Amino acid sequence: MDIKDRIKIIMDKENILSGAFAETIGVQQSTLSHILNGRNNPSLDVVMKIHQKYNYINIEWLLYGTGDMNTNVPSTAMPKKEKEKELSLFATNLPSGNKTNEPHKPESRKESASPQSTETPMKEIEKLM
Repeated sequence: MDIKDRIKIIMDKENILSGAFAETIGVQQSTLSHILNGRNNPSLDVVMKIHQKYNYINIEWLLYGTGDMNTNVPSTAMPKKEKEKELSLFATNLPSGNKTNEPHKPESRKESASPQSTETPMKEIEKLM
């Protein structure tokens, strides 16, 4: 089964015609027509647009035909030990030298005074003839 056949299966499941499908994923109708007729293979952009619009579709199934069509495996498929190691965006238990919950204080830095401007006086340019 080719990727064009898998796209047709998605369209059948959604009960949608090719024109409406092209519109929902944001591609030209001719682009989708060329894919469905086997003239062209879908670009990565087209595949990603399908996956973004129909995010329940397993991307591996769409690309390679492996696995189930539906992504019914929750994100908890990661082994528990690995999940514990994973840091969240707002992790509070970060290993650091600051063991207290005090906010990080910036180091006090001494800034050196900028040296005096070393401007040279402007010289006049004489007009040569």
